[in-house]
Order: sequence, then C-alpha cells, then structure tokens
Amino acid sequence: MISFEEAYRKVVGSAAVLGNEVVGLAASLGRILAGDVTSDSDMPPFDKSAVDGYTCRKADLNDELEVIEVIPAGKVPEKTITSGKCAKLMTGGMVPDGADTVIMVEYTVESGVNKIRFIHEKTSANICYLGEDIRKDEVVLKKGTLIRPQEIAVLASVGCVEPKVFRRPVVGIISTGDELVEPDQVPAKSQIRNSNAAQLIAQVQKAGAIPRYFGIAADNEEATRKIITEALENSDMVLLTGGVSMGDFDFVPQILEELGISIQFKSMAVQPGRPTVFGIRDGKYLFGLPGNPVSSFVQFELLVKPLIFALMGCDFKPLELKLPMGEKYVRRQTKRKSFVPVFIKTGKVYPVEYHGSAHIHAYIFADGIVAVELGETTLEEGAIVDVRQF
Repeated sequence: MISFEEAYRKVVGSAAVLGNEVVGLAASLGRILAGDVTSDSDMPPFDKSAVDGYTCRKADLNDELEVIEVIPAGKVPEKTITSGKCAKLMTGGMVPDGADTVIMVEYTVESGVNKIRFIHEKTSANICYLGEDIRKDEVVLKKGTLIRPQEIAVLASVGCVEPKVFRRPVVGIISTGDELVEPDQVPAKSQIRNSNAAQLIAQVQKAGAIPRYFGIAADNEEATRKIITEALENSDMVLLTGGVSMGDFDFVPQILEELGISIQFKSMAVQPGRPTVFGIRDGKYLFGLPGNPVSSFVQFELLVKPLIFALMGCDFKPLELKLPMGEKYVRRQTKRKSFVPVFIKTGKVYPVEYHGSAHIHAYIFADGIVAVELGETTLEEGAIVDVRQF
C-alpha cells in the first residue's frame, strides 16, 4: 500500500491538459478559462455618481447653488459646472466637467426656484472615478479560472461573449458484478441495485465533466474485457466500480495489464477506499474504485475530481473549514488514514453515525469529511480540524 499523499501526487502529476474550444457566454458556466481575459475599456468608463444628489464644486458647498441641469444615468452632460452652479445627478450618471463632488439629496434643501443648499457638516466626493476598478487592457480573469456566476458578470462587462475554455473530459463509467441490477429493476435474492453508477454520473456532472455510462460488466473475463476496451476507446477517463480486490471473480487487474494499462498503484493506506487502482494508457486515465458506495463516493472526491479539474487546466482546491470538534471521536484501527463523515452544528463538528463503507445513507447527513491521520486513534473534543466539504 502507498500513502494517500503519494497516490494523490501520482494522480494529479499525471494530468495532461486537454485541448480548448470557444463557447457562448451562456454555456460557459462551470467551464475553465483556457486563456487570460483582458478588459476592452476602463471601468468605470467615466467619472460617475455613486448616489442620487447634486454635483458641484467642493469649494462652493457653503453657498447657495443654482441647479442648471438634470442628468439621468445614460445621458452625457451638456453644461459645465462653474462657481455657484450645480446639476441634479442620478446614481450612475456621468459627472459633468467642472464638478468634483456629489452631494447626497438627503443633505440638501430647496432654498428657492432651482436653488438648493447643502445642510450637512461634511460630505465625501461620492464619485466612482474613471478606471478605478479596471484599466483598459488589464487582465480581469486569468487562465485556469473556474467560471462561476460572478465570472460570467465580469466576462459580460468586458464584452467577452465567446470565452475560450478547456475541453471537458468524457468520463466513462462501468459497474461490475453479477449481483447488480439497474435502479429501475426489482432485485432478486442475492442482488442489489446499482447505486454506484448513478452516484458517479452525478459526481462527474457536478465536477464539470461529461459522464458516459457503459453499463454493468458481468463477472466473466470476456464481457469485462469488452466493456473496458469500449470505454477506453470512447472516453478520456474510465471509472470502474467493483472487481478490483482479490476475489475469485475479480478479473479487472489482470485485464487492465493485458490492455496495456500502466498501473500506478493498486492499494492505498486509506479508509474507505483501500483497494483503489489507478492506471494510464496513451493519455487515457483509469480508476478502479471499490464496489462499496461510500468508498467510491469518497475516492471520487479525493482523487478523481482533482484529476478532472487538472485535465481542464485548473488546480482544484476543495472548500475546507477549520472548526473545533464538538465531541471526542475514537477509532480502533490506526494502520490507515481514515476519512470520517461529519456534520456541523452551532460552529462545531460532530461525527455522523456511520456503519461502514456500504452505508451511503449516512452521507446525506454529512457536511463533509475529516481526516484522522495514520497512527492516530483520537480526535479530542475541542481539537481544531479541517472539514473538507463536498
């Protein structure tokens, strides 16, 4: 067995970024930028008002001011502000020449026809200045950025309506085992529904890749070899669940070697997910994940998802929260690094009731997982832990 840390380095270190393509702005959500994006203009593109009010010269604040123009947002001012003059200006409106201050309307009173006075003690300029947010040709989004709704707004603001993004990997998904039936079937005695495939399809979609399901491989070498070959030919990455341990009917490791897969590791000192296999062939990546649903779920989050992001040119950084344990957690076995499902309540971390790697139902109550390092038995109450969220 190798350590989880070594396995992670082997997986992410093997990534070769895929090609790129141009997509429409509406289709870019969740994609990874394949090049820097620069601004085509200064932002703001002119000095604009941050408030509704009156714009004038700061030197005239103590004087009665004549209103010479009304400037709504979107209109170019027609007049210059001189001594004793002001213009009524709306939020986002263009500050006219000669003015250096915008008085909030609440700080003024009407003192006559088209006349106002400033009645407050002091005021800030209340002006958003030309280029104070972004300068023309400045990089606003860097290559490798994950496009979220806020990045969509930035792309729109600089006119980048067809961003160049990295291609999304196609991830082939295979389940193995004669005991499996699809979710729409009623299992016979000794059979179970195939939850792993549905789970992995959802995880692949959430990670921004394209899932392709190849079905259930029967427990014989010919069927297993055929379905793995098909998946490798039509995918960038293949995920198998089951068939990677040392049972009499587990042909997968032998078949992978026959197909020219260079196995990087076959076992990790982790729990859950010890019998995880990772291999490479001609720019294709293959994971043999354990058949237990918790193991496949957790190892997807820990190893597969970072590789998917790496293939799309992005350094995946999971969301982690540093929080105190709300109660003591103790385990018996310490020979492997353990990942424990936890929930967060009133700012503290508590273990989820969990019966082992087949107990996927426990994970609907989990906010994330906490690592218990190899050799450690206990997480003390009050100890600060890193909660890795899904």
